[in-house]
Amino acid sequence: MLKLIKEFKPFIVSILIIVGLLFLQARTELALPDYMSDIVNVGIQQNGIENLVPQVIKADTMDKIMIFLDDDEKALVDRSYKLIGKDNLSQNEYQELIKKYPALETENLYILNTNSKNDIEEMNLYLGKTLLVIGAIEEGAIQSFMNLPQGTDPFMVLKQLPREQIDALKIRMDEQFKTLPEGIITQSAITYIKSLYEEIGISIKRLQTNYILYIGGIMLLISLIGMGASIAVGFLSARISSGLGRNLRDKVFKKVTTFSNSEFNDFSTASLITRSTNDIQQVQMFTVMLLRMVFYAPILGVGGVVRALRTNTSMAWIIAVGVMAILTLVIVIFSTAMPKFKKMQKLVDNVNRVMREALTGILVIRAFNTQKVEEEKFDNANMDLTKTNLFVSRIMAVMMPTMMFIMNSVTLLIIWIGAKEIENGSIQVGDMMAFMQYTMQIIMSFLMISMISIMLPRASVSALRISEVLNKEITIKDPVHPKELRKDVKGILEFRNVSFKYPGAEEYVLKNISFTANPGETTAFIGGTGSGKSTLINLIPRFFDVTEGQILLDGQDIRDIKLHDLRERIGYVPQKSVLFTGTIESNIRYGKNADVSDEEVQKAIEIAQAKEFINEKEKGLLSEISQGGTNVSGGQKQRLSIARALAKKPEIFIFDDSFSALDFKTDAALRKAMTEELKDRTLLIVAQRISTIMNSEKIIVLDEGEIVGMGTHKELLKNCEVYRQIALSQLSEEELVI
Repeated sequence: MLKLIKEFKPFIVSILIIVGLLFLQARTELALPDYMSDIVNVGIQQNGIENLVPQVIKADTMDKIMIFLDDDEKALVDRSYKLIGKDNLSQNEYQELIKKYPALETENLYILNTNSKNDIEEMNLYLGKTLLVIGAIEEGAIQSFMNLPQGTDPFMVLKQLPREQIDALKIRMDEQFKTLPEGIITQSAITYIKSLYEEIGISIKRLQTNYILYIGGIMLLISLIGMGASIAVGFLSARISSGLGRNLRDKVFKKVTTFSNSEFNDFSTASLITRSTNDIQQVQMFTVMLLRMVFYAPILGVGGVVRALRTNTSMAWIIAVGVMAILTLVIVIFSTAMPKFKKMQKLVDNVNRVMREALTGILVIRAFNTQKVEEEKFDNANMDLTKTNLFVSRIMAVMMPTMMFIMNSVTLLIIWIGAKEIENGSIQVGDMMAFMQYTMQIIMSFLMISMISIMLPRASVSALRISEVLNKEITIKDPVHPKELRKDVKGILEFRNVSFKYPGAEEYVLKNISFTANPGETTAFIGGTGSGKSTLINLIPRFFDVTEGQILLDGQDIRDIKLHDLRERIGYVPQKSVLFTGTIESNIRYGKNADVSDEEVQKAIEIAQAKEFINEKEKGLLSEISQGGTNVSGGQKQRLSIARALAKKPEIFIFDDSFSALDFKTDAALRKAMTEELKDRTLLIVAQRISTIMNSEKIIVLDEGEIVGMGTHKELLKNCEVYRQIALSQLSEEELVI
């Protein structure tokens, strides 16, 4: 995937937004267990009483509390609580407060009058123990310390004691508190606060309900924020992956269109199709997972560890056990499945290749009655891919249940250890539940990474295959400093000592080729199979570059001219006619489209001898052409290909054995029309039939890549044995008479 990292550059801003949203989503996910813990610990176990600082205290209870506080503590409590009663409240305030605190009717109350978290946290440290001491004294526990007579008010006695004795008593009580877990002290103090509230007339049930609804509302709001962030991440990641896929397909297609035949030889057609479709789809799918999970998993995992350790450190080893179990499973699975993932794309290539060959050669397959052979060939390729897919799927099928087994085992372990911690008073039930959720989130983050790791090998192979196409060095490209082609191009084409061999080959296909093709002349090429005719004319539009020598257009080396400018001057009709999906008219206009007038289209059709069969069609020029031109005959396809080149009106025409599918009558009529209409153009014709080229001004005879004869038909019959042998094989003695 690193090979395609630069392709993400257009999406940097969106990716940064996604990372920000993932942090927000992770924060919402990590916040929920704490709130759930509060609902269990505070809302259920503590009846909605949040801390050890009471919201309201009876005046006599406040007097008891003040006995045990030092001067600083008293000062903080004094400024944090406000005394209320009938005497210092307005009628409206009194009526409002008495509904909440019925005890206000008979006695004064102290109401918490601060929102400072620091003050509340500071009071929380000593008020809880102080309330616990007061509760213990009220239950008679002070008798064991002071040996007071029965019926004596211990608080009246304590008020009379010097401060030193009160401090000593607090120290003794603190020593006893140290033997108790913090949780038990808190719960005992909360129980006492609850009894105070009941005496004041506060509805504990309403207090509990209000707290649970309040925290539940916060959780709902956080969940909605997290959901919104998740939806936004999904939307943006889908857009990025789709945009990346679009850009990659566009770049691969544009790159392939610049390939010369040399580059096409390095990639099979089936492989290029797979790389443009399946491989890019794999990268696209991985990109979605990358943006949604790979960035999210570490944030969630690290955050989960921090929150879990904040909740409880004594069970941290359970997280380590769960993570190690997950990592062991992932390592074992990937070491087994990785080689198969790497093999997968090659097998897809093979299936595509076999399928394409079968579809392309379906007529030959039927003619030779070899359907069974092709079926077996496809079955073999299909079964190889199926077996590999099944192997990988079985490995993955084992993975998920094993993951769930590990997660459930970790959950049971937390409950088992947590139950003992709760029994000892070290933690509360809500803390155990929160720790369990954080542990699951940590394991889930590793699970996400493992799921990404499943896709990574295949996506990496696909990315490598795509980058191979994008980074392929183009051998045929525009010159660094191109020369401008003169506007008044005449079309004089000169081969000067041209030799050529295919890339990687040792032997030359063409050797020392020299000739000049002039406007107004027809230069024809003939020779046996493999003599180099098609190779020679493929050098003109630079489908290949010459190995040695030069090809000049109006005196300029074609390698110094831009490819677009060069090919704009050439009308090329290939040996195998190719038509594109559309209409007859769109195919004829293909070379210049809007620049071709209706009159020029009709003229090209007439010269190409295609008017008759086009007029016979119901829609004429608007008749549909199917993919590859399969709904027209070979001869009609050739004539439309010739008409397409003629409509372009270039200076040079190249016909690579383009008349082979035409009958003699159509061939003669076409050549006659071309001679009349293309008098000032340079014509190059490759032909197998002597009759097609015998009237050419210049005929070049090739044999094993060398020119063995050059001249007119009559001259070559006299001077070139190779040409004479070809002519004897095609023409009668009467036709050969000079």
